[in-house]
Parts: sequence; C-alpha cells; structure tokens
Amino acid sequence: MLKVKVKTKDIRFSIPVPYAVLRLGSLIITSKRITSLLNKAIEKDGSTKFIFPQIERKDMKPLLQELSKHSGVTLVETKLKDGTEVEVKL
Repeated sequence: MLKVKVKTKDIRFSIPVPYAVLRLGSLIITSKRITSLLNKAIEKDGSTKFIFPQIERKDMKPLLQELSKHSGVTLVETKLKDGTEVEVKL
C-alpha cells in the first residue's frame, strides 16, 4: 500500500492508496484514448512542446509488481519553507 502523508501548520493527514487503485490508475494512463486527450489538451495550450508518451500496459505490470515487493521504502520526502511536509512511502 502506498502511503501519502501531508503535514501543514494546521492539518496533518495521511492517504493510504491500495495497489489495486494504482493498477486501475495505470490502466487509465496507458489507454490510447486518454493519451490522445492529454496530448490534445497540451497542444491546445501551445506554450510547450511536450508530448505525453504512449506507455504500454505490459511495461507497467512489472513496475507495479516490484513496488509491492519493496514495502517501507520512502519515495518522496520534502519540506517547504512554510513548514509543509510531504512524504510518500511504499
């Protein structure tokens, strides 16, 4: 399970994200229709030359399997000048 912790001056909360939700998200991101919609939205803005790459579902599966094997690893840990802290752990 992916755990996202956010701490601010007033509020402190944690968001658990199950691997099933990550798999569902990866299915959505790898969809050709979603990729084309993202690229059209980027082209509509016109200020950037970025193109969202097409990601294959077969490439995402091993990545998600390896993430589930390495629980407890910190992926992101950051602290802003205003005291806000964000931490993402497996």
